[in-house]
Amino acid sequence: MRMCKLIPSLLLLLCAVAHADQPGAVEPLAESMTLSQIIQTGGWIMYVLGVMSVAGLAMIIYFFVVLRQEKIIPKPFTLELGRILSTGDIDQARISCRNQPSPISAVALAALDYTARTKNPDPGMIKEIIEGEGSRQAADLQSRTTYLLDIGVIAPMVGLLGTVLGMLTAFNAVALDIARAKPIYLASGVSQALVTTAAGLMVGIPAMIFYAYFRGRTGTLIGRLEAVSADLLTQLIQQKDS
Repeated sequence: MRMCKLIPSLLLLLCAVAHADQPGAVEPLAESMTLSQIIQTGGWIMYVLGVMSVAGLAMIIYFFVVLRQEKIIPKPFTLELGRILSTGDIDQARISCRNQPSPISAVALAALDYTARTKNPDPGMIKEIIEGEGSRQAADLQSRTTYLLDIGVIAPMVGLLGTVLGMLTAFNAVALDIARAKPIYLASGVSQALVTTAAGLMVGIPAMIFYAYFRGRTGTLIGRLEAVSADLLTQLIQQKDS
């Protein structure tokens, strides 16, 4: 009889223990940091990195729009220019170049200006003009993407500066008075160091990845620009001989 009376009590105890072991019955010990807390922990370094991240994102969007064949070597313009040159109308070709600005139109306009000013244009001089203006346009395209490279290099260094400042805060808390040093001061400095380091890498790594991508795209566009410039040189020489 005693065993029968103990069985319900044991069952109730086991149910209570099982309910206490459930994950929902125990409150979490810690919560993840919000964005405002992360920014507050990182200090003013986070605002600098925020500005750099916005600038980098704006550059990425800009390069996706600008670094395209339709912007560098627009096919309608090249077809129109070839048609005009076949008629021998140099003045109309120059007008077309001015009305449709692009790197290839700048190269063509430089050569056409020389041809219009000279009675007997030298093919060697035309070649040098096209190569010179083509090199200038290529350098301008390459220089645009270097700004993204600058962000990719500077952002981790800014994060490293925040790391140093955070570690100085942590060590100063111990160095000033080790007897009264509180763990919260140490944790605050170390947290600032880790947050700024991570933020710097999060800004710098994507910037470097997109820089490598746009560098390859720029190289491809420059190669096509050189090919079209060579065709332009051939047309101008043929126009001179005719």
